[in-house]
Amino acid sequence: MKLYGMEQSRSFRALWALEESGLDYEYVAIKLFGDPADSDSAQNVDYLALNVQGKVPTLVHQDLVLTESIAILNYIARKAPDSELLPQVDTVSYAHHDELVCFILAELEQPLWSSGKHRFALPPEQRIPQMLETAKFEFAKAVSTLDKLLGDDFSTIDDFSIGKNFSITDLLLAHTFNWAIRFEFDVPEKYVELRDRHYQRPAAVRAMAVIE
Repeated sequence: MKLYGMEQSRSFRALWALEESGLDYEYVAIKLFGDPADSDSAQNVDYLALNVQGKVPTLVHQDLVLTESIAILNYIARKAPDSELLPQVDTVSYAHHDELVCFILAELEQPLWSSGKHRFALPPEQRIPQMLETAKFEFAKAVSTLDKLLGDDFSTIDDFSIGKNFSITDLLLAHTFNWAIRFEFDVPEKYVELRDRHYQRPAAVRAMAVIE
């Protein structure tokens, strides 16, 4: 497998999952805003042939090319079933997994990405600074909902979000809260602890070493 990515992006999810999986892979660092003439630029014609959006991550495995981080995570998990990154199919746990992944992407992460777009990703003339407070409001509302989804008995120190093993949902939660902390959103201490706990996993440490 070959993973194209850059630091401080969704590609870290895929890199972390690859380290958790034990699968062999090659990592290729990409620059989102590099000179299109450079081979490591996301705007280079060869990279655009793989990922028409000129974004990261991109996973290439034989003839397969995937460019959405959740699809990549699911593919990695299915290629390494012993990693238990996904629950068994046709189980209640898998249904809860799907629900939580959808919630993380649509509700918890969405205001963070909206904030990111209006901080640095959009052209300056398209940015609306006033929406940043709205994004923080939406994030706080999503965090409150997450509390209810995880339940009153959930411990960020001891428990996993689905079942009794570290899985994709735990990885996504840790990565999303890390993003929120970097963007200086208000993150409850228990979710800072969750981020810290999961980022101390050997696979996460190895993944961070790859992009440093």
